Amino acid sequence: MATINLNELTIHTSGNLPETGTKAPNFELVAGDLSRKTLADFSGSKLVLNIFPSIDTGTCAASVRKFNEKASNLENTKILCISRDLPFAQGRFCGAEGIENVVMLSDFVSGKFGKDYGLKVIDGPIAELLSRCIVVIDENGTVLYNEQVPNIPDEPDYEAVLKLLS
Repeated sequence: MATINLNELTIHTSGNLPETGTKAPNFELVAGDLSRKTLADFSGSKLVLNIFPSIDTGTCAASVRKFNEKASNLENTKILCISRDLPFAQGRFCGAEGIENVVMLSDFVSGKFGKDYGLKVIDGPIAELLSRCIVVIDENGTVLYNEQVPNIPDEPDYEAVLKLLS
């Protein structure tokens, strides 16, 4: 269990992020067309899992915009933006913002992704949502980098991720 903050409030997650050097856990998430996507669907590509509580908050939206801007410059890399928002809300945001370079995925059906990756918030006002994290996975499914942002309203370390992938 990890301890993080929501401003001054201490909250906890369901576990710890997958460690670097280990195989990333499989997942099944829902895409905008309501199809199911698994880790195997992205085999052969580097992945940046940009994970956040809700697209309807400023910091979460900023992270999607930032990765959308940078994604086209990353070779053989897909950016997966993951939350528990409904795919319809994710799609509405992307349409309004002109977001085209990231893949939006939802953990709304079972929350299994959040549990398996150890980042589901288990207490406090945002319980059941996902904590703000970045996980980078190589072409073979190995975790290269992980970051759980200590204070949920803060943005992740974009430069560390981009440096790793360039």
